[in-house]
Amino acid sequence: MEQLPAHRPLTVVQLPDGTHAYADPSTLPVPQGGPQVVHIHQAPPDRTVQRVALGSGVGAGAVAAGVYFGPLLVGVLTAIAANLAMLAFMVLILGWGTVTVVRSVGGTNKSTRKGR
Repeated sequence: MEQLPAHRPLTVVQLPDGTHAYADPSTLPVPQGGPQVVHIHQAPPDRTVQRVALGSGVGAGAVAAGVYFGPLLVGVLTAIAANLAMLAFMVLILGWGTVTVVRSVGGTNKSTRKGR
């Protein structure tokens, strides 16, 4: 059986105040970890569902669904909005063209224009 050296070599460790020093990690005090508090209102919008799912004990399937379907839903809604905007623009142009053609074909007969 191999004998371990009585003195461990010093390594660089990060102290609790953020500074670095040479020390033996086994001689440093163990950092006390408190409960992790996640503030949902501070999460970015695309991560809120994942944090709620993780916090409520829902499995990784809900998180994966949020990661997958979140951007997919945004893309689908954007495509629908773009299609509706293009449709509205085409209706506007066709309406303007129809009115222009009807006015030009109708002529300038004064009997058709009442009160002018």
